Amino acid sequence: MAKWIALLRGVNVNGITIRSADLADLFRGLGFADVRTVLASGNVVFDTDADASTRKTTIEQALRDRFGYDAWIVLVRHEDLAAVIEGFPFGRADDRHDYVVFGSDDDALDALLTDLAVDATVEQVARGDGVVYWSCPKGSSTDTVFAKRTGAARFKRSTTTRNTNTLRKLL
Repeated sequence: MAKWIALLRGVNVNGITIRSADLADLFRGLGFADVRTVLASGNVVFDTDADASTRKTTIEQALRDRFGYDAWIVLVRHEDLAAVIEGFPFGRADDRHDYVVFGSDDDALDALLTDLAVDATVEQVARGDGVVYWSCPKGSSTDTVFAKRTGAARFKRSTTTRNTNTLRKLL
């Protein structure tokens, strides 16, 4: 069995509330093993032998059916997550938040960076393997140039962002 992480987009914000216990029950009901949720922000670690080509659509449809919202997820192989965290290219600082933007589509990640002009004294952005790394001052994670770009509707179905502190808890 392979260990996976489902990163749900838009959970427990904008009126979409899903209790961790209910989320874990849904994943168990789909036949996944060793299910655990991490924090209340739509992070599920699970084991499965399910076919990779149908896993994402099966989970998204189950979320739509059970919780009644337009569900979109990004799946990450658990074994790849440590390398993603280790690859964070910017230095840590107490006055900054460090994020990783995950994508289910490399084209969407590339589009996030196309013609992007950020003030490097405010935020830092870099492309990684299957991700985009981002660091910004604390308190500004919704109002920087890159934050506004990631919030665009065209990225809703293919990207989701996690703080590196949250990602460490998924390991």
